[in-house]
Amino acid sequence: MGFSDDQIMGNDDIYICGIDSNGVPQLQRAYSTGRTTPGIITLGNVTDVKTNLTNGIIRCSFTSSNSISSRIGTPSNDTSYFLFLVYGPSANGQINKHSSTFISSTRVNLSIPLTVNEGGQPAIIKAHGALMLIAWMTTGSLGMIIARYMKGMSKGNQFCGKDLWFLVHVALMVLTVAATIIAFILAFVYVAGWAGDVGSHPVLGVLVMILSFIQPFSALFRCGPQHRLRFIFNWAHSLNAVFIKLLAVAAIFTGLQLFDAADGWLVKIMGGFVGWEVIFFIILDLQSRFKQRDVVQDRTPETVR
Repeated sequence: MGFSDDQIMGNDDIYICGIDSNGVPQLQRAYSTGRTTPGIITLGNVTDVKTNLTNGIIRCSFTSSNSISSRIGTPSNDTSYFLFLVYGPSANGQINKHSSTFISSTRVNLSIPLTVNEGGQPAIIKAHGALMLIAWMTTGSLGMIIARYMKGMSKGNQFCGKDLWFLVHVALMVLTVAATIIAFILAFVYVAGWAGDVGSHPVLGVLVMILSFIQPFSALFRCGPQHRLRFIFNWAHSLNAVFIKLLAVAAIFTGLQLFDAADGWLVKIMGGFVGWEVIFFIILDLQSRFKQRDVVQDRTPETVR
């Protein structure tokens, strides 16, 4: 059980009901400084400790007169906190990563008995995730598909002197970059700094943000379609887009793993989504190649005998 000022692990006052290295149930007090194993501290003013292990179920009851604090060594006068209830495996008296998490939806006044509801992730984090999904699993993917496979469908159709496919591509990619920027800002605003304790997710996010920001500006300074060095821009623009896509998908997977359920259903759904998209790209690529081959065959003159 943990007491926190927010709904993110870190800077939490924790009580652990677990098993020591001899297989005996024990009560410990700990303090978390991030998304790593909490550091054990002295139990303090705790009385009436009762522990029991029956059929693999550990039970602990106790009375604590300790002051709850979200800053180690600094007691707080607050009486309302977010409640964390988690469980998971342990080995040799050391707790491992928990497999299930309950986080209260609001602060709970510990002096008043009441029913506690699960809150899940904060709205700002949900908005961050939703924007990244929209950016790199919908608008970004559509923009890439249009640029690669649908140029011929709008051939000859122009608006304001530009091919229609190009305008749609630009509009979709502008939306993608805008959504990425907003999602990036939301995450930093909520964490209020750099979340270096959540693995590779923030690193991947920063790389996606940097490359996404570079992509449209490099397009603004591209050379003309007939320029002899145009192929360099085409390859660089395409490879950067693919690289961003791969990094974004990796960031989404690592982000989902931070708060996914024990059965990993969110990651499984995302895996199916990515798999479907890969198959879709393969089908479009094969169709494009067959179409090009048919065009070449149609242009081949018949042999005159």
